[in-house]
Amino acid sequence: MDKNYIPDVPLSFNQAFEVFCEGRSGAGPIWDHILQYWNESLRRPDKFLFLKYEEMMAEPHQNLRKLPEFIRCPFSEEEEKTGVIEQIIELCSFKKLKELDVNKKGEGFSNIENEFFFQKGSCWGLEN
Repeated sequence: MDKNYIPDVPLSFNQAFEVFCEGRSGAGPIWDHILQYWNESLRRPDKFLFLKYEEMMAEPHQNLRKLPEFIRCPFSEEEEKTGVIEQIIELCSFKKLKELDVNKKGEGFSNIENEFFFQKGSCWGLEN
């Protein structure tokens, strides 16, 4: 079978994951895209913000501040004092996202149900 062939039928989560990791998706190999963004973020940090999941989980407050600073709209002192950062972290938590109806019942790309993306809440041992 052609290694670039993507079946035109619904795939199981494991099949879709394999296709995605092998670069047999419409956008091509994801790893090439990630590497290009990483390299550009090193070359032009004023134009490319590269956030890593592991760093976001390890230091959510510090890393959450990076996004509004990057778009030149940092949190105000008042927002920081009133707990806006903590509220955003809570709203974006694994627990909160997992409980949304769309993530319990919805369906995403390749006919994979969204609930499969919210099974354990960990990534390489980092718990959320």
